[in-house]
Amino acid sequence: MPSKPIRIATRGSALALAQARATLLECQRAFPERRFEIQVIKTTGDKLQTASLAGAQLPKGLFTKELETALLSKEADLAVHSLKDLPTQLPAGCILGAVGRREDPRDVMVVRAEGSTSFRSFGKDVELKNLPAGAVIATSSTRRAAQILEHRPDLRCAPIRGNVGTRLRKLLENPEIDATMLAAAGLNRLQFRLDDTGLLSGGPADMEPVPPGKLRVLHLSAEEMIPCVGQAAIGIEIREGDEELAEICRALHHDATGLCVMAERSFLQATGGGCQAAVAAHARLENDLLRIAAVSYLGNKPVRSKIHGPAAQAEELGRRLASLLL
Repeated sequence: MPSKPIRIATRGSALALAQARATLLECQRAFPERRFEIQVIKTTGDKLQTASLAGAQLPKGLFTKELETALLSKEADLAVHSLKDLPTQLPAGCILGAVGRREDPRDVMVVRAEGSTSFRSFGKDVELKNLPAGAVIATSSTRRAAQILEHRPDLRCAPIRGNVGTRLRKLLENPEIDATMLAAAGLNRLQFRLDDTGLLSGGPADMEPVPPGKLRVLHLSAEEMIPCVGQAAIGIEIREGDEELAEICRALHHDATGLCVMAERSFLQATGGGCQAAVAAHARLENDLLRIAAVSYLGNKPVRSKIHGPAAQAEELGRRLASLLL
């Protein structure tokens, strides 16, 4: 009798499915004798795609709770998350089993390309610092909005919801917004391509296509726009005490990324913030040295700090950095 397949739970968005499929392929490479299958589950966050997350009192685990319920009820075995969406406090019976290799952690600003539309558009030299005063950047991330307005208080931020494809189409079709912010990792995992001037093309087959050459993408450095905690990393959650699943996770885990996000998540937990909090932290591993930069907008004014130390002390470094900002 064939063994039961290992069920990989995921949200149903194009990006979530791309991440789940990548995880499935890694599982199959590491364990060719086992069967794996993807199980799509709709989350609370998916049901709120038309609502702004900014300023709302939203429950923790907006994009993860239903996947965790499936784990605990043994309806699924592995839950694949964008790690930035996974709360630092997991429900009893669930653990973070593995962290995949981090993609590009930077944010990108997307604008309409010059000559592509009758709406306001921008050439290849566009930057955050040279957007015209009063320009509107669409983002529902409090972290992104706070950093944008710290750098450019003469700009405006407006809420936007939806998956990557929806946000790109809204930018193309809505003359009231001039730009939107996305994670570079999301574009990469969805197989979008950029030419030498940042013009966007490509994308996944299961997403409504974005017309090539109509949008321009600018990467923002991790210093200019500190990424969200866990950004660009995939987190794999499992049931605590299940040795078969733990064995699979050991094969999927990327040690360097694991240390970086351990420090970042320790920082976030120490600040008391959640996934939508106006804080940001980004860690880099240089040999055995961990460097972390962070910013907090939880008080009356922005507070920034950096710290470095042995990678083996990742959690403690995160807590110490939080204490410098609080």
